[in-house]
Order: sequence, then C-alpha cells, then structure tokens
Amino acid sequence: MEEARKIKVGISIGDPNGIGIEVILKIFEQKELFDFFTPVLYGNMKLISFQKRHLNLKTSLSPHREGGSLSASQINVVDVWTTAFETTYGKSTPEGGAHALKSLEAATKALKNGDVEVLVTAPIDKHNIQSDTFNFRGHTDYLANELGGKSLMFMITEGLKVGLLTDHVPVSEVASLITPERIEEKVFLMMQSLQQDFGISKPKIGVLGVNPHSGDQGIIGSEDDQVLRPALKKIYEKGNLVLGPYAADSFFGAQTYTQFDAILAIYHDQGLIPFKTLSFGQGVNYTAGLSKIRTSPDHGTAFEIAGKGEAHTDSFKEALFAARNIYFERSANENISD
Repeated sequence: MEEARKIKVGISIGDPNGIGIEVILKIFEQKELFDFFTPVLYGNMKLISFQKRHLNLKTSLSPHREGGSLSASQINVVDVWTTAFETTYGKSTPEGGAHALKSLEAATKALKNGDVEVLVTAPIDKHNIQSDTFNFRGHTDYLANELGGKSLMFMITEGLKVGLLTDHVPVSEVASLITPERIEEKVFLMMQSLQQDFGISKPKIGVLGVNPHSGDQGIIGSEDDQVLRPALKKIYEKGNLVLGPYAADSFFGAQTYTQFDAILAIYHDQGLIPFKTLSFGQGVNYTAGLSKIRTSPDHGTAFEIAGKGEAHTDSFKEALFAARNIYFERSANENISD
C-alpha cells in the first residue's frame, strides 16, 4: 500500500529566535518518526547545530546538497544561507525575520518543484518577517500567492475542524469582507477539502453568525439577515448540507459543533478561541484549497520560553502526521476520479 511508504517533508525553521528549531529537533529525537518521514530542513547547519548543543539534544543531522541523496535516518539540513547568524533567544529582530523568510522561500520552492511532497512550517513572527518580498499577514496568504489559487485557513483535529471566513484581518475590516461571493468561496473550499483531503463524501457544515445572537432579527446588526442567511440559503438549495447562522456564544459549549463535519467561523477569534480551548497542543493549522499541502502547529513563536528547553512538541507532531494523512487521502481520491 502507498500509505506504508515514507514521504519527503520539507520543514521551514520559523523565527530562529523562537521555539521552532527546538521543536523540530526534539520531534526527530524520536527515531520511529523516520519510519514515516524523510525530513528536509531548510536553514543552516551551523545554526541548527548550535541550537542542538544549547538544548543538549541528540538529534542526528545530515548536510544535504541539491542533487545528493537524502539520509533516511537523519534530518537533512539544507544550507539556505552561508553567513553567520547569532541566535538571540526570545527577541524579535529584523535578522530573525529575514532568516525565517529565507527558510520559508527555500522550502516553498522545494514544494513547488516537487523536491518535497508536503510542507510543515514552524511559526514566524508576522511583524519582523515583513519585507519587499513578504507583504502578507501570514503563511496562508503567502502560500496562496506562491502556489496559486484560493486558500482557506483550516484549523483541524480529529474531532473538530474550524475554517475562517476572514483570517488575519483587523476586526474593523471584518464587516466589509462579509460578501456573498466570499461566503460562497470559503464554503466551497471547505467542502472540497473535506471531500478530497478527509474522505467525507457529503460533508455537513455549520456556519456561525456575524453578530451576537446572529443579529436578533436585525436588532443587533443587519449582516446576518441581509448577507449571510441569503448566501447560505442559496448554497443549501443547491443540495449542500450547509446550515446556519448559529449564535456563536453557545455553539461550542452546548456541543452543537459535534453535529457537523466542520464549522465556518466569521472572524479569527470567533473560531480560534474555542478551537484552541478545546484542542490546544493537538491542533493543526492547515492551508486548504491549494495544489500542495502545508500544515503548521497551532502555536506561535513562544519567545517567552525560547531557548529554555520547555517547548512542547505535540502540535508539531500532529502537523507532520496531518500533512502525511492528507497527502495519501488526496492521492487516493485523485486515483478514484481518474
């Protein structure tokens, strides 16, 4: 069976002053992971080795150059830069952002070229990574631009999947982005992903309301009645199991989410606060809708604990296996449709 084979996973280091490299090194101290993955880490051997020594880790590293063979039992490290980088744990610096971007660019290029089969990204600092070549609010928008097509920020676990109508945008901009076109686009991206990436042939999706109590019939805002309900009605009448809007304040506490294969939240915190409350450390950030597969852990750079050896690896491990599972599920569905 194809699912039994290893896959080549490209990994970007994230901000080198955060916990990304620590988590990557800790994960692959677990030798059994090499039965499932051939990891290719895009960074710099001197930097990775320094952090390995600092953290007193024993992860095996192997330098890799283009055209050479990949090690089957070590992290393959690709030198993306040759100049020295001095780690300053816990600090957000322009140098940290610049080197995080170099890693991400190299890993994305490898994904586009087919040198790796999936991409797992360590967390970046969205402020210090901004540059002439990175003018995005996060990985999701960057990868949509690089890989082409529309994307959906999709937070996933085994029992809970939450997508976002609007993701990394200020609250002041949310209302202007709630349009029939955007609602239809995100709903159908979610449906497509549930079908091809998770094998759910007839997905059932719940959509949260925009305003408190979904507007209370226009008493608390008009967006639910004037925009969201008509858009969802139109989608439902096409034979799709898309229901809502549901009042967001009680939706998760009342376990209503368990009745659906996935939930579409209107804005970032409406979806991410309950998701991380229910599944923190087990969640995965998946960029759905693209031609290639990218996942990431559900945490950030965690500057406050960087370099202390305190970082947990659970979410990164989940991200690795989510990418692997989606890769084989998508491959199987493509073979069925051929």
